[in-house]
Amino acid sequence: MRKTLLGRVKNYQLKQQQQPYNFLSNHLISSNVVSQSGNVNNKVPKESFETWLTLVSALAKGGTDMDLTLHEASKLLHSGIKPNDYSLVHLVRVSTDLGHDSYCQQLHCYVLKSGFVSNSFVSNALMRFYRRIDSLRDADKLFVEIPQPSVVSWNSVISGHVQTGMFRKALGLFLELHRSEICCNEYSFTAALAASGQMGFLHLGESIHANVLKFGFECAIVVGNCLIDTYGKCGAVGDAISVFDSMIVKDIISWNSVLAACARNGNLERAFSVWSEMPVRDTISYNELISGIAQFGNIDDAIGILFSMPNPNSSTWTSILTGYVNRNRPREALQFFNKMHSNDVQMDEFSFSIILSGIAGLSALTWGMLTHCCTIKRCLDSSVVVGSALVDMYSKCGQVKNAESLFQSLPKKNLVTWNAMISGYAHNGDSVNVIKLFEQLKTERDLKPDWVTFLNVLAGCSHNETPLQQVYQYFESMINDYGIKPTVEHCCCLIRLMGGRGEIRRAGRLIYELGFGSCAVAWKALLGACGVCNDIKVAVIVAGKVIELEGYSDYVYVMMSNIFAYYHKWGEMSVMRKLMRDQRLMKEVACSWIEMENVNYPW
Repeated sequence: MRKTLLGRVKNYQLKQQQQPYNFLSNHLISSNVVSQSGNVNNKVPKESFETWLTLVSALAKGGTDMDLTLHEASKLLHSGIKPNDYSLVHLVRVSTDLGHDSYCQQLHCYVLKSGFVSNSFVSNALMRFYRRIDSLRDADKLFVEIPQPSVVSWNSVISGHVQTGMFRKALGLFLELHRSEICCNEYSFTAALAASGQMGFLHLGESIHANVLKFGFECAIVVGNCLIDTYGKCGAVGDAISVFDSMIVKDIISWNSVLAACARNGNLERAFSVWSEMPVRDTISYNELISGIAQFGNIDDAIGILFSMPNPNSSTWTSILTGYVNRNRPREALQFFNKMHSNDVQMDEFSFSIILSGIAGLSALTWGMLTHCCTIKRCLDSSVVVGSALVDMYSKCGQVKNAESLFQSLPKKNLVTWNAMISGYAHNGDSVNVIKLFEQLKTERDLKPDWVTFLNVLAGCSHNETPLQQVYQYFESMINDYGIKPTVEHCCCLIRLMGGRGEIRRAGRLIYELGFGSCAVAWKALLGACGVCNDIKVAVIVAGKVIELEGYSDYVYVMMSNIFAYYHKWGEMSVMRKLMRDQRLMKEVACSWIEMENVNYPW
């Protein structure tokens, strides 16, 4: 690992003539003696050393002329000054804040060569830099090389994983810290609570809450706010309110957090109660209330609040747009999107992402292409959020080549982007590219397949004659290699695959093995598989199980009627149809649509 990092010294030597602060590494690489005490070489004038101390002091205090100060400090380094850990920390910190990435990497080279990498303060500053440039792997390497990491070092690496969405890894590190001899502080707990909330791990959140009380951090307002947010995201509204009520000091974040906990979980009555008691409201307060109403209440009421609030922003409008899309009202979402455009709302990447999701549901290609043009006009098409939504939209509209081209052109991709493209191939029956892209994803840095990825892989396998043994290997890899617990969606997908290969009885055993014996959805998937291979004996048993769990439904009767018809059991088929009539069950009417050409577009 150390050899890999030391290799950068030679790489940066080759680039020195092109770097803005190349004299630093010229001096550092050519130095034969390195001092960690901050003493200067006898050849360095006393005046230069005094100037150096003044510059380091200025860097520590901050100000408006940091770029010039950093430049002057770099010139002194070239003249023979050897920085100590204190000065290195501030050099790295200011360079990070100013965005001088190349200079920070040169400082890292010096840290490696001089032995300061074992200093937790210097390494913490470098870890902060690598987090800022989204190079979490380098931050992890630095953390591993610290002989005795401080709690700040632990907090830095934990929060880095939280910010990049690697919540399981963050929680694993927090538990490792908790088992060590180092005491957690409030920042350790807030990072762990944030990860628990994002994962919906209520029991872990409660355990962390118990430790917060044990260590006496319950009075810290930032911890209280995180507890409210975690309980809210885990659906424990009562616990969120209890924490809020127990807080002695509350700020606007506390009020907004408990309001969000109520509104996001559909407890609109309590949300209105909190709203009416708030001493001060800001835009976030309005947005949380509007979002909750748009999701669970009357969207017209949300629109009314939107037009009455002082300073609505893009997020406010997007909350209502999201409500329409999530409640499967995409056509109304398009009308509202038109209204946003006519009101000159400055739409952001999330606004476009949501409307593209609605367009994908409608397979409205013309709308999608026009929205794509709009994102290009606003220079948002290369955003990872918008890019992922565009890949998904074109895939669901059958334009796989366009989706593929966009996917390849995106400068940055996250797991959502990869899943969108894999899903696009699976949706359009291209199982070869599903597997190819999946294997490519496994080689990516800082990205790991999740449950959605494997669901798409399993779906892709259903479009060709992939051997069942290979399908089982993917499924077992999901569980054993990636620690992903199978969902009912995985179970249903596997059942359909097994049904298509005639493995009906084995599929039935799988339902119990995965713990979905009381889930009607899994049994309905098995009944559908019976319909594919026309296994009447198993179908009769499964149909009874579905009725036991879900009651009478048109799906059961239609499937059984079709299976009886296949075996020319006309009497049994007539009984099924009579039962449907007697219970007034109607087969759900299928529908299809085509895109209309005479739509009035806003652009």
